[in-house]
Amino acid sequence: MKRSFLFTGLLSLTLSMAGAKATVIPPKAVAPLPLPKQVRWQQMETLAFVHFGLNTFDDKEWGYGDVSPKIFNPAKLDCEQWVRTFVNAGIKEVIITAKHHDGFCLWPTQLTDYCIRNSPYKNGKGDIVGELAAACKKYGIKFGVYLSPWDRHQANYGTPEYVEYFYKALKELLTNYGTISEVWFDGANGGDGWYGGSKEIRKIDRKTYYQFERAHEIVDELQPEAVIFSDGGPGCRWIGNESGFAGATNWSFLRSKDVYPGYDKYEELQYGHADGDKWVPGECDVSIRPGWFYHPSEDKKVKTVPELVDLYYRSVGRNANFLLNFPVNRDGLISPLDSANAVNYHQQIRHELSHNLLTGIRPIASNERGKGFEASNVSDNKYDTYWATADNVKSAVLTFTLSKATKINRLLLQEYIPLGQRVKSFVVEYQFKGKWNAIDPKEETTTIGYKRILRFPTITTDKLRIRFIDARGCLCINNIAAYYSGSDDQKITDRSELKVEGYSFVLSGVDPVEMNKAVDRNKLTTCFIKDNKVVIDLGQKRWVHALHYLPDQNSPRKGLVSNYELSEGDQTGDAKVIATGEFSNIRNNPVWQTVYFSPVYTRYITFKATRMVQDGESFGLAEIRIE
Repeated sequence: MKRSFLFTGLLSLTLSMAGAKATVIPPKAVAPLPLPKQVRWQQMETLAFVHFGLNTFDDKEWGYGDVSPKIFNPAKLDCEQWVRTFVNAGIKEVIITAKHHDGFCLWPTQLTDYCIRNSPYKNGKGDIVGELAAACKKYGIKFGVYLSPWDRHQANYGTPEYVEYFYKALKELLTNYGTISEVWFDGANGGDGWYGGSKEIRKIDRKTYYQFERAHEIVDELQPEAVIFSDGGPGCRWIGNESGFAGATNWSFLRSKDVYPGYDKYEELQYGHADGDKWVPGECDVSIRPGWFYHPSEDKKVKTVPELVDLYYRSVGRNANFLLNFPVNRDGLISPLDSANAVNYHQQIRHELSHNLLTGIRPIASNERGKGFEASNVSDNKYDTYWATADNVKSAVLTFTLSKATKINRLLLQEYIPLGQRVKSFVVEYQFKGKWNAIDPKEETTTIGYKRILRFPTITTDKLRIRFIDARGCLCINNIAAYYSGSDDQKITDRSELKVEGYSFVLSGVDPVEMNKAVDRNKLTTCFIKDNKVVIDLGQKRWVHALHYLPDQNSPRKGLVSNYELSEGDQTGDAKVIATGEFSNIRNNPVWQTVYFSPVYTRYITFKATRMVQDGESFGLAEIRIE
């Protein structure tokens, strides 16, 4: 379906010259271009995710699909409490996991018994999707739904019948809950599951099985303003990690024929494709806790205000949207620390970007297109006015003169994206003692897109200039702002390390130099073992009850364990199994993995990889602890 682009900046402007009229023609658009709804989506900037379901009560990340709905009974559930938190945190949209991989539905569908109507919640009369939709409407924020294509519960998963079930569920969500702003399709598809009791591994062709073109047609028909998320969009794309940041170079384009759900070259998604043919901006998803679902053991591992501030700058500040997940607890509420940190981080961002030092200043431009496209448009705080250069002028300089020497440590730039993303590289400089010096933003200054925010050590200057080095077309810049955050940046605390001392040990049969990489407390060194198991020798018998494992943290990540088996014994050859399971979502969210088991008095613990994320890879340990 063709859609017209009616943006103020696209209108021709009339220029009166000596009694005659001449037309200043706007710049030509440089494809690929966003749809109007994609522009509106990106203007929201910060969004919320809610993960809630059977996993919340079963202490799992990816449920297997075999847990009874009877365990789902949040005693104090209050969707309005969630939404009030989001509003106070400046969040403009919330997406609910209506059905995760375990197949449990948070709405009372008649398509399956594995849903909320067979839980004790409200005696089977509850509808959490509906309750959240109503709360969003009441408080004026947008509402979206996550529907996992994978289903580890349904017996017919992998057959054509399941695809029909999936699309019937999608239609229910899109027709019964008012306006939907975003529809989320996860890229995790196919693998081991309960599948009606068969308990097997089922593989599907991710490119063809779900017939996603059909999903796009259904969404466009029933919710035409909804943006569709998946690895390849078409509305917005996964950013290639679950750590919440985009690449400093970030194009809003993808090669649409190359990317599919479960795209194997997912690292590319951090940066987009400079030669892409379709506009698919990035969405940075991350949880406020290590896990996506609530786990009591993570109550003290909530991301701090400085960490969240840092993620904002590395997502919204890098031409992407920031999707922050809130694992609702077993009472059905957002926990107090999660709520407080989200609100306080938003207030901190507002404080740091509250006073634009360039407002009202008319910069000097090395090139201007003409009346209506003057350089003063970049400092008028209006979205639909922009400075443009003449056709074929892809490099130019803007110079701002401040009234006095002023402290600056933030710079915000925006391109007028309805006409396309253009800038390939730029440099920011300031004048000090009559000389121009480049600022030091600690990251490359390449793309801009919808929004780019640079952080750098505080400078003091009365002149600032931006040199646009290269672009895909003439320049179209609609906003430039400078700020002083109020203080020098504080060092961001790395909370990816789990503070566990545990027992000292050796890894039997592993080269000492290689073994040291697993115990050196350096998360960037990884011990790789050719065997599929490692024996932990504690030196003497001890009481132990937990194993902590950090997978490879480098890119691309290697040696990730999908399924595991732990055993113990007095001798390495005489072992008793004490725990089995899977490290759910380890590829996309490679945080510390913890396995708790009934305390055992032993000298040897064997950690065996029964299945790797990537078949044939060596077993990798960035860090390992036993306690």
